[in-house]
Amino acid sequence: MSDNANNNEKMIEAIGLSKFYGPFAAARGVTFEVPKGQVCAFLGPNGAGKSTTMKMLTGYLAPTEGEAKIGGFNSHSQRLDASAMVGYLPENGPLYDEMTPKGLIRFMAEARGLRGSAMRDRTNYVAETCSLGSVWSKPISKLSRGFRQRVGMAQALLHDPQVLILDEPTSGLDPNQVHGVREMITNLGKTKTILLSTHILAEVEAVCSRVLLISNGRLVFDGSIDEMKADGKGMEEKFRELTTAEV
Repeated sequence: MSDNANNNEKMIEAIGLSKFYGPFAAARGVTFEVPKGQVCAFLGPNGAGKSTTMKMLTGYLAPTEGEAKIGGFNSHSQRLDASAMVGYLPENGPLYDEMTPKGLIRFMAEARGLRGSAMRDRTNYVAETCSLGSVWSKPISKLSRGFRQRVGMAQALLHDPQVLILDEPTSGLDPNQVHGVREMITNLGKTKTILLSTHILAEVEAVCSRVLLISNGRLVFDGSIDEMKADGKGMEEKFRELTTAEV
């Protein structure tokens, strides 16, 4: 948790977010705020509504009801302003396999309107921050899953966003790769507001200060890690209890 986490500035806001597909509710009335400087875990079982909520927050998906804001900007009606504030790493995010990390990041920089020294400085920064030097000129199709995740993280960081929304950033990685991504998130959390979706509870305790737990499309817990374990139960036991109860 960074020193800025006590700042009351709201960087991520979900206000009654709901997403319906016919009679099915992927998310229903999800409401929470993440203040500036906080690293917050977003937990839930498969199909609980995590990815749907994250897509609504980033503007990739329009809510059926409610409002999503990033840095005070509505993610749907003020999408360009909101997208400038946020870096998004979707689960299994698409990459151009025929390109190299160098080519992809430069392409994304141009799409973001970066030119000249600004492009060079940001490109060098994300290459170093995400430890891409050894694969910078290799085809993405030849990269391991760990390096592909790092390329995805690099594009999310490219425009120096104040907010990061990361959906399962360590999914499918080996222990060494997981350790590297956790270190990266810990370092980024010193200067950025982060909402992190994961199934790995040890990861939550390692890098996060707060937990949001969603089940069946509804938010069922919002508190610190200590609060989640306050009744003497471990996080895994509490997770099962909260996600199998009727909501």
